[in-house]
Amino acid sequence: MPQSPTPGRLFCFGLGFSATALARRLLDPGWQVAGTCRTAEKAAALRAQGIEAHVFNPDQPLERGTLAGTTHLLDSVPPTAEGDRVLAALTPDIVALPNLRWVGYLSTTGVYGNKDGGWVDESAPVQPATERGKARAVAEAQWMALHDAHGLPVHRFRLPGIYGPGRSALDQMRAGTARRVDKKGQVFSRIHIHDLGSALVASMNRPNPGAIYNVADDHPCPSPDVVTYAAELLGLEPPPLVPFEQAELSPMATSFYGENKRISNARIKAELGVTLRYPSYREGLADQLAAERQV
Repeated sequence: MPQSPTPGRLFCFGLGFSATALARRLLDPGWQVAGTCRTAEKAAALRAQGIEAHVFNPDQPLERGTLAGTTHLLDSVPPTAEGDRVLAALTPDIVALPNLRWVGYLSTTGVYGNKDGGWVDESAPVQPATERGKARAVAEAQWMALHDAHGLPVHRFRLPGIYGPGRSALDQMRAGTARRVDKKGQVFSRIHIHDLGSALVASMNRPNPGAIYNVADDHPCPSPDVVTYAAELLGLEPPPLVPFEQAELSPMATSFYGENKRISNARIKAELGVTLRYPSYREGLADQLAAERQV
């Protein structure tokens, strides 16, 4: 696990699965950790964990001074077609922060579009094929415009599917929602939530404003392989293999299968010194189950 950066104040826009995991990770080393969520109920739950949580949505802007003292800022709020919601509301406040040392924007590998199963590194052109990917590309460009114009220390992290306890094939198997959809030649990349946190912390330790990082594990593979392994770990029968053409997926799920690529993680290893705890889904799922059984 990379050493935590010198303590400061982390502010996370969008305390969802990824940002909350990072926030919890930095609480112990003595950081001040704050951020936003969309409801008062979630804000109360986060405050009970020691995170200074604020409600932020189109109907409830942040109070003046909320960002004061922020040294590190993470944005994981999904954009609209027009771009980043945080920047739409708070660009002047963010640009004016005097002690900002690091900004992380959580984007998606969807900005690369379809590569027919080929490997993709950070030098690949941005060619999003979905509306979701196009919106992320717009938001990335907006953050980089602030980097270029104001020297904002922006780092872009392009993420594939994120999994971990509470959001894994093990949880889907138990809930009865796991599916094995078979599309010939289709592979997906993924990253465990712990290893995503390690990459973010490593970047905080070695800021390189303007940098792009793919954060993925070593083993892109077909989605049915992951579900089959989760079923094996649980001693359950895997769900039947369903041909893609017969799967009757939602429009969003169908769009994921329209992109086929393998994400290279060479840069986070070479530049940030990241060592993955979970180089594939096998280690990630096995460790999750072992930890559950120890409780």
